Amino acid sequence: MQYTTLGRTGLRVSVAGLGCGGSSRLGAATGKTRAESVALVRRARDLGVNFFDTAEAYGTEDILGEALAGDDGAVVSTKTHVRRGGAPRDPADVATSIDASLRRLRRDRIDVFMLHAVAPRDYEIARDRILPVLERAREAGKIGHAGITETPPNDPVHATLERALADDRWDVVMLAFHMMNQNARAKVFPATRAARVGTLIMFAVRAIFSDPAYLARTVRDLARAGRVPADLAGRGGPLDFLVGPAGAQSVIDAAYRYARHEPGADVVLFGTGDRAHLEANAASILRPPLPAEDRARLAELFGALEGVGLDLPRHMQR
Repeated sequence: MQYTTLGRTGLRVSVAGLGCGGSSRLGAATGKTRAESVALVRRARDLGVNFFDTAEAYGTEDILGEALAGDDGAVVSTKTHVRRGGAPRDPADVATSIDASLRRLRRDRIDVFMLHAVAPRDYEIARDRILPVLERAREAGKIGHAGITETPPNDPVHATLERALADDRWDVVMLAFHMMNQNARAKVFPATRAARVGTLIMFAVRAIFSDPAYLARTVRDLARAGRVPADLAGRGGPLDFLVGPAGAQSVIDAAYRYARHEPGADVVLFGTGDRAHLEANAASILRPPLPAEDRARLAELFGALEGVGLDLPRHMQR
């Protein structure tokens, strides 16, 4: 495993981070037993993964807590929403939520506590109403660092994070970045790098690169709209040019390597409930960058796109 420092937090973290949500939720959403989910987390630890991201809403904090009980080398991030039932959360409710997460995670301190999927309209709620709760929890030793995550399908231009980074009160941010959604390169990473804010990358693969039919359909739609070259839609696999002896082993492999080696990316998150996928994904994140000519071609084809591949197709929604 390879490790990096998560921005100004000083936390030494694996560049591959296991996400405990998504459509799998450590296998809990796809029919795996609790014991299998616990074993999956422990297999990730065997591979050197030490960063784990969960959330109150995922329902996996207790699985992670069992799997990592007594493991002082694990770095854990969890999250809570700023609204409940459509209304802004009461600060006291958020304080209670932190205590509940600590109990489920079986930890005395949560390394990174984040506000979950904050829409641009809710940024003031997050900063003015809820962040002070996190700051008090940090002073009390309950959390180590405060962070904020965007909601990619509803904020493809990173408006929440642009405002958060201008305030410089958040130690960690989570954002969407992938081969066909590259705008964080200009909109987010220059600010995170300048302020040494830690970055967690989500959506590196998601459905757009794991579902060939969805990818092909998306490229056809983009071609019809004149947003990518028409000949790209006529190919059997529009990104097959990335795969070969000198390139990637698969489109998924290419996607993880692309995100991992973007300047400004600290941890690339991946979610799975399958041991073979866990091992393959971690291996991809550890491989070298894509060839320079492939990275240049991806920039040429998709560098101007925004918001592509951020929604799950219906058959993958839960």
